[in-house]
Amino acid sequence: MKILICISHVPDTNAKIPFKDGKPDLAGLTFVIAPYDDFALARAVELRDQTAGKLTVLCVGKAETEATIRKALAIGADDAIRVDAEPTDAFFVATQIADIAKKNQYDMILTGRESSDYNGGQVHGMVAAMLGIPCVVPCMKLDLNGNVATMYREIEGGKEVVQLPTPFVAGCQEPIAEWKIPNMRGIMTAKSKPLQVVQPVGVTVATQVASYEVPAPRGNCKMIDAGNVAHLVEMLKSEAKVI
Repeated sequence: MKILICISHVPDTNAKIPFKDGKPDLAGLTFVIAPYDDFALARAVELRDQTAGKLTVLCVGKAETEATIRKALAIGADDAIRVDAEPTDAFFVATQIADIAKKNQYDMILTGRESSDYNGGQVHGMVAAMLGIPCVVPCMKLDLNGNVATMYREIEGGKEVVQLPTPFVAGCQEPIAEWKIPNMRGIMTAKSKPLQVVQPVGVTVATQVASYEVPAPRGNCKMIDAGNVAHLVEMLKSEAKVI
């Protein structure tokens, strides 16, 4: 079983990101594997062990992402590929992943449901469309029997059970697996695991960022007595303008 796990290199979710010259200032921030990708990686390691297969981690990013990639190797991936390019948008990233996948013919491609920086939730669907294979999102449980996968996902009003053969793409989230923390042996062996750096394929830019804006500051909270419903309704009409 050949498994590809795609990870994003994102600022630590506890970090406060300042703005400078109208853009997020990422200098000096700690970067991590995107949390949903961490869930996907943990399940990918379990499935690799179950099938005695091979697990490859893929990241689109420049040289500064290599520490994040090495962490994924320490957690259990066998080797890694880094596409040497800035991940400009979802279409660009999906194109790079699909190109690697076409060349290597993976049985399954796992990603997080979305990254924690832009929260677009687009890449997995784009990759599946480019490869002409199914995509299941959000995948909350993934079991494998031979080449047939059983996946559970939440839908409006309930849960859905999906069965399909490999190959496929799944965008994962909790509780698909518990995060894994690299142990000392994993950290040491990660240093010698192969990390291949490849050049990106050409992509026509599909989107661009026009500007960034910080959220508006919170306004003052007005407390209305629970028994004064008429006043509350009037304020919702005249001040909040929501009804």
